[in-house]
Amino acid sequence: MSWDRFQEAFFNRAPEALAVHCFMVLVAVVLAVAVSVPIGILLTRPRYRKFGIIVLNILNLLQTVPGLAIVALAMPFLGMGLKPTIVALVVQALLPIARNTIAGLNGVSPDVKEAAQGMGMSQRKVLWEVELPLAMPVILAGIRTSTVYVVSVGTLAAYIGGGGLGDLILIGLNMFWPEFLLVGAGLGALLAIFLDRALGYLERRVAPPAQRA
Repeated sequence: MSWDRFQEAFFNRAPEALAVHCFMVLVAVVLAVAVSVPIGILLTRPRYRKFGIIVLNILNLLQTVPGLAIVALAMPFLGMGLKPTIVALVVQALLPIARNTIAGLNGVSPDVKEAAQGMGMSQRKVLWEVELPLAMPVILAGIRTSTVYVVSVGTLAAYIGGGGLGDLILIGLNMFWPEFLLVGAGLGALLAIFLDRALGYLERRVAPPAQRA
């Protein structure tokens, strides 16, 4: 172990790598939420419920494809860098959010929905003001799962010039420098733990009082 190399990795390389990694994770999770939550909502509506098994099987299949394979497929269209990595991360983050959105909305008591409709609320208002708020803790649990996964898989960006903490890990592997490996992997683990705890806190805050631990 070299203290100079550790300082170089931690103080000179890590800040930029961490910023790129956070940006990558943020964009991927926001896009995954923007795609998955509407899919989950649609699949709980009576008209589209029959497509639920098909869509979830497709998302299951996409999640089983290795991230590197998706990156390789996206590279001819999107080139090198962050874009193909974000595509791969979004594709693999879809399933937990869509599945939890469906589970959360299906878990809302029919009596509650009937009561809301009985008060004169439209279907749209019932969805936005009753169903989604009640399902939000379950949806957030899916976002939490996807976020931790995206932080981990995001290290693949280094293989195609996307940057992030994977750069430090890759340098450590290529040069046999354990200091870079330690800094890259350690910061990745700390970022995953921080985001997991932050989203867990948010999940508990939005849960109905009776469900809070």
